[in-house]
Amino acid sequence: MFNRVLIANRGEIALRILRACRRMGVSAVVAYSEADRDTLAVRLADEAICVGPAESRRSYLNAAAILSAALVTGCEAIHPGYGFLSEDDAFAEMTRAHGLTFIGPPPEVLERFASKAGTRELLAAHGLPTIPGSHGMLRDDGHALDEAERIGYPVLIKPSAGGGGRGMRMVRTARELQQALTVCRSEARAAFGDDSLYLEKWLQDNRHVEVQVIVDRYGNGVHVGDRDCSVQRRHQKIVEEGPSPALDAAARQALAESAVRAVVAAGYENLGTLEFLVDQEGNAYFIEINCRIQVEHPVTEMLSGIDLVVEQIRLAAGEPLGYTQADVQLRGHAIELRINAEDVRHDFRPGAGLVERYLTPGGPGVRMDSHLYAGYEVPPFYDSLLGKLVVWGEDRTAAIERAKVAIDELVVDGIITNIEFHRALMDSRPFLDGGFTTNLIDRVGSAAFLTPTAS
Repeated sequence: MFNRVLIANRGEIALRILRACRRMGVSAVVAYSEADRDTLAVRLADEAICVGPAESRRSYLNAAAILSAALVTGCEAIHPGYGFLSEDDAFAEMTRAHGLTFIGPPPEVLERFASKAGTRELLAAHGLPTIPGSHGMLRDDGHALDEAERIGYPVLIKPSAGGGGRGMRMVRTARELQQALTVCRSEARAAFGDDSLYLEKWLQDNRHVEVQVIVDRYGNGVHVGDRDCSVQRRHQKIVEEGPSPALDAAARQALAESAVRAVVAAGYENLGTLEFLVDQEGNAYFIEINCRIQVEHPVTEMLSGIDLVVEQIRLAAGEPLGYTQADVQLRGHAIELRINAEDVRHDFRPGAGLVERYLTPGGPGVRMDSHLYAGYEVPPFYDSLLGKLVVWGEDRTAAIERAKVAIDELVVDGIITNIEFHRALMDSRPFLDGGFTTNLIDRVGSAAFLTPTAS
C-alpha cells in the first residue's frame, strides 16, 4: 500500500479522497490553485502545495506542475478525482514514467477506452447493444452531413473526449448540424483539449442508467448495481438515484451482468461506470464508459456499504479484488441531490460569493459531501458544485421522504443555490412517479418545478 498520495483535484472530491486516505492510514498531500488556498481539503490535509494560479489550465490541468508537486512532497501515487486529468492517458503515462502510480486505470487501459466511438465499437464486440451512430470520428462537415443522413435525424453531436454535457448538441436538420459543429468543436477543444466529434441517433424521452463496475488487474470483476441519472438539464445531471425506477429486477440483473462481463473481456481495470440510455420500450443501449470515480458514487456506497474511493486506491496499489459478486449486497434506495451555486430562476446562472451560514442535515441515512464552511469564499473560476446531499431509505418512497426532511434542514446562506429547485422536484409528479426523462426539464422549463402546479 502507498504511504503518501497526492490529491490532484479540488472541492468536495478532494475532501472525499482525503478522508479515504485517512481511513487507510495513508498520508495525503493536497495540490491546490491560488484560488483554493482556503478550502477545507487544504486546511485538513497532512500537507498542501500550490500548483498554480486560479486558471485550471495553469494549475489542475498543468501536468508538469502536478507531477512536480508529487515528487517534491515525496508522494508515491496521484489520485486525480474526476474531471481535470482523471481520464488523461498521456498524464497517466507521464505519472508512471516518473516512478509514480496513477490511481485509476493504467495508461494503456485509458488509451484503449479514450475514444467514445472506439469504446462503443469495442464493447459492442463484447456483447453490449449500442445506439446507431457514425462510423468513427467525423472527418469534416461533409462527412458529418453524410453520416447524419444515413443515421436519420434527429442526431446527437458528442465529443470523443470528456463528458458533463460540454460539446454536446441535439440537432434536427442538416442546417442545425452545420451550425452546431463549429460550436461543439470549440467547446470540446476548450474543455478537453480534443475537438474530435461523432454522432449518435437521438432517442426521444430516454432514461439515463449507469452500472458501476470494479475490476482488478488479475481479471476479477464485479458490478455494484445501477444508478439512474435521468434528472438532467442540458446533459448536466442534477439528481441521481439507485436502483433505477426504469428497470425491473430481471432487466437490472441482465444489464449489470452484461456490463461487467464486457469490460472484463475488454481488459478494463480499476473503477469504471458504464452509461446506458433506456428507451420507452425498455431497451438499453451502451453510450460510454467513465474511467474514473463519478460525482454520484455516494449513491452506490449508500446501497452497498463499499467505499469506492478506497477500492480505487487498493486496486491501483496492486491488491486483488478480494470478493466475488455474491459478496456484493445491495439494500434499499438512495438519492443524491447535487447542491450547486446556481440561480434556477435565471436559467441556472452560476454564482459565487461568501458563504455566510452553513448548516448540514443529519440523522440516520443522511450524508452530506461538501467542502463548504461558514466564511468560505466560493470562487468563480470552477464548476458550480457545492456539495452532494445523499439520503438512504428502505425503499424509494422512504428515501424521498427523508430527502424532503434533509433539504429543509440544509442551510447555505450568502450565495444563491438550487436548494429551492430540489425541494420542488421532490414533490413533482414526474419524479414521484419515477418517470423522469433526460429531456423533461429542457422541454417544460425549470419554472414548471418552481410553482404550485409542480405537485
